[in-house]
Amino acid sequence: MSQGSLQSAMMPVVRRVRAYFAPVERERESGAVFDPSRQAGFGLDCPPAPWVDLGWIDNFERTSQTMTQTLRAGAQGETASRFRGLPQARVEFDFRQWGKLQMALAAGREQMNVLASASNADEQPSGGSAIAAVAVLAGSTANEVICGAGAVDTFAVGDLVAVDSDYGQQTGFVGTGIAAAYVNDPADVRRDVDYVRRVTFNVGRVAEKTATSLLLAQPLLGGAAQAGMGVQKVMAFLDRDGGAFFQEWSGLFVLEAESGGRVCFHYPRLSSGGGQESSSDIRKPLTMLALHGVFDALPAQDDNDGRTVVCYRSYVPAPQAAVY
Repeated sequence: MSQGSLQSAMMPVVRRVRAYFAPVERERESGAVFDPSRQAGFGLDCPPAPWVDLGWIDNFERTSQTMTQTLRAGAQGETASRFRGLPQARVEFDFRQWGKLQMALAAGREQMNVLASASNADEQPSGGSAIAAVAVLAGSTANEVICGAGAVDTFAVGDLVAVDSDYGQQTGFVGTGIAAAYVNDPADVRRDVDYVRRVTFNVGRVAEKTATSLLLAQPLLGGAAQAGMGVQKVMAFLDRDGGAFFQEWSGLFVLEAESGGRVCFHYPRLSSGGGQESSSDIRKPLTMLALHGVFDALPAQDDNDGRTVVCYRSYVPAPQAAVY
C-alpha cells in the first residue's frame, strides 16, 4: 500500500453526528463513563447501558472557553510562565427528533408529563388533577407493566403511560432511576400524590396488551416497574420557561467516518443553558421544526491523574491508516 493511500485514510469524512446521553448521579454529581478502549462494545444502534440513543443531530458546534493566563515577571514584564484557568466548554446542536428526553435536554428544566384528567377537574397550565393511578403489581419489568385483569382495560394500545411511585412528602431529588425534579418543600407541590409521575422519566408507549399487563414499545428509562408504583395515562410532554431545576446529563457525540474511523466527544457532565426551536424549510409550505440545545460543560475529575476536565476527544483511526 502506498504512502498516499495511507495518508488518505487519515481524513475522517463523516455524514452526520449521532448523540447519546446518560443521566448523571445527582447526589454525587457523578457522570457516566465512556471508555474509548471498549469501542467494540459500543454499538451505535444498541449502546450499552446507561447510554441512550437520541438519534442524529444537526449543526453540531463545540467551543472551548478555558482561558489561558500569563504570569509576567521582571522589569520588562516578560512572560515567566503560562497556566490555564478553570476548564470551561460549551456545545450546541439541533435535535432532529422530538421526544421526552430530547425536550428535557433542550429546555434544561423539569420535563413534565401531562397526566390525563377528568372532565370536571380543575384546569392548570401543566395539567389539572389527574385520574387516579392504577396500581402496578409484582412481577413487572421495564418492558411489561402488570396491572391485573380489569385494571388493564383502563389503557389502550398506543397510549403513553407514566410509571412511578406516589409522592410521599419527601424532599430532594425525585423520580425513579433518573432525577427528574427537586423538591425543597412538600407544600410547593400542593400535596399532589401524582407529582412524581408528573415529572418522571419512567414513561413508555403501550405497544400491546395481555389480559393482565401492558407491553411497552421501549423499556422504561428509569428501570423496572416495582410493585406498589402507579401507572397513569399521559396526554402530552411539557416544559416551562422558569423554575430552579437544572437538567444534568453525560453526553457522547459520535462521528463515524466513511473510511472506517470514528471520532468521539465525551462530556462527563452537561448542563443545559436553555434552548429554543429552530426551523428550516423542506419545501414550502413544509418546515422542519428542530429542538436547539445549548449546553455548558461542568468539570469532572479524571482518576488516572486527578486532572479536572470538561471534555474528552478520542479518535479511532481507520484500518491501515497512517499514525501521522
